[in-house]
Parts: sequence; structure tokens; C-alpha cells
Amino acid sequence: MNARRSPAARRRTILGLAFCAPAILGLVFFTLYPITASFYYSFTRYSVMKPPVWVGPANYSNLLQDNLFWKALWNTLYFAALAVPLGIVTALGLALLLNLKIRGQALYRTFFYVPSIVPLVAGSVLWVWLFNPQNGAINAILRPILAFLHLGEPPGWFADPLWAKPAIVLWSLWGVGGSVVIFLAALQDVPRELREAAEVDGAGVLHRLRHITLPFISPQILFVFIMGLIGAFQFFTPAYVMTRGTGGPVDSTLFYSLYLFNVAFADFKMGYACALAWVLFLLILGFTLLLFKSSARHVYHAG
Repeated sequence: MNARRSPAARRRTILGLAFCAPAILGLVFFTLYPITASFYYSFTRYSVMKPPVWVGPANYSNLLQDNLFWKALWNTLYFAALAVPLGIVTALGLALLLNLKIRGQALYRTFFYVPSIVPLVAGSVLWVWLFNPQNGAINAILRPILAFLHLGEPPGWFADPLWAKPAIVLWSLWGVGGSVVIFLAALQDVPRELREAAEVDGAGVLHRLRHITLPFISPQILFVFIMGLIGAFQFFTPAYVMTRGTGGPVDSTLFYSLYLFNVAFADFKMGYACALAWVLFLLILGFTLLLFKSSARHVYHAG
């Protein structure tokens, strides 16, 4: 009986592999091979037009003497340290407000979510205009307020090295709609009876938020934090559009991914760029593992 069924079983196996073949081949040629090749090229001097030349760990050692590398790393860490926590606090605050039972709730939720699906390039161009020091809408609002308070002129934003990175951080709050949706869904799962019992016992709003709401949505906060951190380290498109790929005034917005792009596709130092990419991978991996390890004491998993 097994012998009679084996040809059919083989046909099913072959048919299954045939259906899986596109995905397997795509994984091999578009993921595994590029990863392996980039690791090899990171130990070479490679300009695309000429064959790679093995240089050993020279690319990695040169990073330590590269001032632009440290500048780009500092700018990226600065952005991640401010944008990610501010984004979480803003998204959580909006989610708490949008979770209230008020008239027009669905309309308000739509308003706050729509910016997160606007294409990055279009949104970045819009904010370049808004941050324009002379004619931008933001300074048009700030100028009379600062004049009334005798605080001088509004910031130059991207034209000022001191304000360029804060401007990027403010822009990042424009796209918190996706995180708002995640937090809003998590708030629906917070047991209502626990909040009502705490309210009966005299617990205030902040007490209920700290001891009931936040622990129950802590897994979602961890998820948003990790994804935000990964996105911050890979921050590229808005910085490229807003600074025209130059890194802004005095390299104040030269983020890591932007520097990697310039090294690879402007200077054609592909080997050095691959080394930068692997250092970026290790940084993201290290911070992610650190977050996972430290989250055991702070993240509550129901059940």
C-alpha cells in the first residue's frame, strides 16, 4: 500500500517544491547572496568598475579615523534618542484621547492617521516649505509671538546647524499615525472591570494610567519602541529630500544611512560602504537585543 502511494506522495512533494521555488529562489538570489556578497566586499576595495581587491579589515579600521563616520553616527544617535521617545509619548497621548467616547471619534482618528500614509517624499517636500525661514508657515506663526515676547527672530531651521536636527525630530512626529493605531487597538484590550474597580477604590486618572493601562499595553510599547529604533537608525529618505543629499549645514543632518549612500553611490567606495552597512547592522542588533533583555522586568504578558 505504501509503495502504491509513494508516486503520488512524490508528485505532491515535487508540486509543492515547484510552487515554493519562486520564493526560495528569491530568498537565495535577492537576500542570501546580497548579504554574503556585502560581507565579502566589506573586506575589499571595490569601486564597481574594477574587480574587488582584498584589503582585509582595513575598511573597518579606517572607520575609526573617519570624522564623517563619527559625525553621522552622532547625528543618528541624537535623532533616535529624541525622535523615538517623543514619537511614543505623542502617539500614546493621541491614542488615549482618541479612545474617548466623543462625537466624531472616527473622523478624528482618520485625521491623525492620514499623515502616516502620505508618501515620504511628498511629506518631506511639504515640511521643507513649512520650515522655510523666510516664507514658511511655521515661522509666520512664530514671528509675531516671539516679537510680542521680545525673544528675537524665529529659528532658521535647516539653514541653522543648531536647529537642523530638532527640525527633523519635529518632522518625525508627523508620521505617528501608525503607532497611534497600534496603541488604540491595545487600549481596547485593557480590562474595563479593572479600571472601574480602581476608580471605585479612589484611584485617579494618572494612577490608573500608570498601574493598569501602561502595564497592559507594555508589549505594544516595546514593539513600537524597537521598530522606531530600527527606523531611526535607517533614517534616510526625509533627510535626503530635505537636505538635497548633502547632509545640511555643516553636516548637522548627515545621518548614518545618508552617509552610507553618499559613500556608495557618490564616491563609489562600495567596499567601504559595505563595511558601514555591517557596522549599522551590528548597532541595530545590539540595541535590539539590549531592549529585549531589559524588557523582561518592564513588559507584562497577559496569561
